[in-house]
Amino acid sequence: MAETGASVGMAYVLEPSGKALRLAVLSGAPSQIAAPWNSVPAHSPVPVADAVRERRLVWLGSREEMARGYPRSALVLPYDFALAAAPVADETAVWGGIVLLWPGSHPHELSAVEHAAITRSCRHLGRAFRQAAERGHPVVAGDQPRVLLPPRTRSPGRGEALAAVDFAERLPEGCCSLDLEGRITFVTATAADLLGAAVPDLLGSFPWEALPWLEDPVAEDRYRAAVISREPVSFTARRPPDRWLAFELHPDASGISVRISEAEAPGGARAAPARAPRAPSRPGPSRATALYQVMHLAASLTEAIGVQDVADLAADQVLPAFGAQGLVLFVAEGDRLRVVGQRGYSAEAIEHFDGVRLSSPPTPAARALATGEPGFVGSPEEMEEQYPGIPELTGKAAWAFLPLVASGHAVGCCVLSYDRPREFPPEERALLHSIAGLLAQALDRARLYDATHALAHRLQAGLLPRRLPQVAGLDVAARYLPASRGMGIGGDFYDLIRLGGTHVAAAIGDVQGHDVTAAALMGQVRTAVHAAGGAPPGEVLARINRLLLDLDPGLFTSCLYADLDLAHHRARLASAGHLPPLLRHPDGKTETLDLPPGMVLGVDAHAAYPTTGIDLPPGAVLALYTDGLIEAPGVDLEECTAELAGRLERTRHTAMDVLAETLLDSARHAVLRNDDIALLLMSPKE
Repeated sequence: MAETGASVGMAYVLEPSGKALRLAVLSGAPSQIAAPWNSVPAHSPVPVADAVRERRLVWLGSREEMARGYPRSALVLPYDFALAAAPVADETAVWGGIVLLWPGSHPHELSAVEHAAITRSCRHLGRAFRQAAERGHPVVAGDQPRVLLPPRTRSPGRGEALAAVDFAERLPEGCCSLDLEGRITFVTATAADLLGAAVPDLLGSFPWEALPWLEDPVAEDRYRAAVISREPVSFTARRPPDRWLAFELHPDASGISVRISEAEAPGGARAAPARAPRAPSRPGPSRATALYQVMHLAASLTEAIGVQDVADLAADQVLPAFGAQGLVLFVAEGDRLRVVGQRGYSAEAIEHFDGVRLSSPPTPAARALATGEPGFVGSPEEMEEQYPGIPELTGKAAWAFLPLVASGHAVGCCVLSYDRPREFPPEERALLHSIAGLLAQALDRARLYDATHALAHRLQAGLLPRRLPQVAGLDVAARYLPASRGMGIGGDFYDLIRLGGTHVAAAIGDVQGHDVTAAALMGQVRTAVHAAGGAPPGEVLARINRLLLDLDPGLFTSCLYADLDLAHHRARLASAGHLPPLLRHPDGKTETLDLPPGMVLGVDAHAAYPTTGIDLPPGAVLALYTDGLIEAPGVDLEECTAELAGRLERTRHTAMDVLAETLLDSARHAVLRNDDIALLLMSPKE
């Protein structure tokens, strides 16, 4: 931030699962504003996720660019600022990402100096992350981000500080100071008089909580705009019964200076009846903060894929939106409620509630779902009277039970809980109703996706070989990984065919597409490989090519076929537009085999597939793979192939199963795989 002049900085750590980025460090902005982005799904369409997933710097020079590229984020942060997001990575892995924000006055282009500073910092961080992991102490993010306060440029002495207070008190208009969180840290007597409150009552409080007439979300929104954009903003507000005040907010890295003065009533404005005195401010976030979080949740749920995505989003965003400390998300399965996500509960409590019947004796969640009516319990005494034992089991003191009903049928139930007793005013209940509706729709879609996804996986598993044949004199291993995005089904395949004696055939291929049609064609190609097996490799591919042309599936297929003669330590290979195989020699040297590529299958009836012979001595490794293993956004395919060859050369395992797991390790932990992966390793033995 210091090198680039950025006003806000955020550092994310990629979770070990590779499925989410967690905010670890925050500077220049309050934690309340950053809360919706504390956890970012790796597939989420936000700048930091794209930067990490695609290993590139994302630059957005204006509000308009943000709206075009990331409309969801722009909807929640409709302020003027420039943003850069970059991956924290080294040669071996992506570890996380950083986000920097500049005031809206920043030029629309990132300067060369700023770009170099970001790149250098990310590279340095990547090395530090790797070294920490190698020492056995990998970097992890805490439950909440660490907030770093900017250093003060200078610290005034007592006399100077008193003189500054006297200076402010002499000004004809009122003034006060807010910290980055929005709390009042200084207020003049004139300002307190204009606001209609005593100085002690204002200090340390949020203006929109200390002053009932400032609770309108506009006031807090203008504060957020000042913090994010780092540019002056202003607004007017009516202090009942008929006094209008103008507020000017001037932000910097340490907080916001606010000038308060008398203002003319806006044209046509009428004095409204004064509000009745209200009860003390409810605990938890303000109304504007809750609306801000709800808007972010609504936008995020449109991108949720499976049930676990919905559960994680609910926990990450609903809890801070309503100041809750616990959440349980149930889905209805038959006559039972199953827990699919939770935060803030012990394993014992979750085990007690998971799988409870909807029939009697009902739990509060089951009752809410059965009746379709939400339930609100404001104290442990009230809960103990209705459902004995729950306060002691859960350690909570207030609960909201929200039935999730979509399209007229029960989907599940969301339970919010609090560590202290509380009331649930009508306005908050209405907001919770809306949240329940959003979650119900998202959960219904997610369950359908999960069911379809599971069916696709079963289909894929049925089309691939359950096990490879045991061949004397040959160590072999095969792996298949579905794409981590989408249906999880594709056209990648592998096979090993015993031809009798010391001959064995191997095949690997990739049918165009990632759907059921591609998977079905893959099954037909595998059958054709078995039928033609034993013929010369070029002839095998030619026969399959003619079959596909007769079938006319509208899809093309790449394929590589190898005939291994284990007795003479030779192999013959032919390729139909497939990636070149890798050969690791017994001494460890690894090369990319330069085979005539041939035309992909299913395009040209007259295509020829030349055969190439190679030596395959004991201890050598022949690696066949599909493009999902090596492709990386923005990286040349030849460079990706060379990188895989380098990994194969450096990995000196002799057992093929161990070697296969090592080569797939980075793919398993990839942030997002848009393609499936097939890998087949073969090594002749003495």
